[in-house]
Amino acid sequence: MKVKRSERLIDITQYLMSRPRTLIPLTFFAARYESAKSSISEDLAIVKRTFAARGTGILQTVPGAAGGVRYIPAVTREFAETFLQNAAQRLAEKERLLPGGYVYLSDLLGQPTILNDIGRLIATQYVRKPVDVVMTVATKGIPIAQATASYLNIPFVIVRRDSKVTEGSTVSVNYVSGSSNRIEKMELSKRSLREGAKVLVVDDFMKGGGTVNGMRTLINEFDAELVGIAVFAEAIFSGKPMVSNYSSLLRVDDVNTQEQTIVANPGNYLDNTTFLDELAQPVATHS
Repeated sequence: MKVKRSERLIDITQYLMSRPRTLIPLTFFAARYESAKSSISEDLAIVKRTFAARGTGILQTVPGAAGGVRYIPAVTREFAETFLQNAAQRLAEKERLLPGGYVYLSDLLGQPTILNDIGRLIATQYVRKPVDVVMTVATKGIPIAQATASYLNIPFVIVRRDSKVTEGSTVSVNYVSGSSNRIEKMELSKRSLREGAKVLVVDDFMKGGGTVNGMRTLINEFDAELVGIAVFAEAIFSGKPMVSNYSSLLRVDDVNTQEQTIVANPGNYLDNTTFLDELAQPVATHS
């Protein structure tokens, strides 16, 4: 039974957006809706224009018998600027200040809409770069890793600081905490990461960079490749940071426990990203 164009457009859009970076043959859609490939091509042209106009992402067409179409998530600079300004304002709320000068983030990272936007922002940075897996450390980095991995349509792995029987054999490393200068331990299941995998590290908060540096050491132990580091927020660190090449969405510039104030601003994300409205070159994808 043939499907009306309006229904096809809705279903095509939903199907593509739920399978980002995955090549879908035109023959699949033609069979799904019992329609000619020429009609499907017209439908996809409408979807492509709408995605571009609304800042939804890129609809990439691959020609040839083995070709098809794929959805590449990306955001516009305007979207990113608005999100980061709003998030910085929320991060600066004085109610977030905890004893010891810590900043409360759990409510922000517990909201699906915010996590969804964080995942899109980070995924936009890797439009042109191949990534095989997202890595984070338990526990607060997990929702960020999941959101990012869903837009890149790749697995995510969780590094832990304590052994879990359900993880099987593990690889462990010792690392120096950047903020406390203490020796800590982290480990990852041997089954989690293959040799040569291209790894994107994400985390919720970074100060001295010790935890991120520990994950970098773990990646080397697996003979994998670190392709990027992205954190939701960073704090100004008085010492020498252990990592330098990273992207931060937000930056905590000052925490004053006496006056109960937090100064927060967008991080270096805007300077490290090529946005949807600026993209001109082919994008990196997987089949």
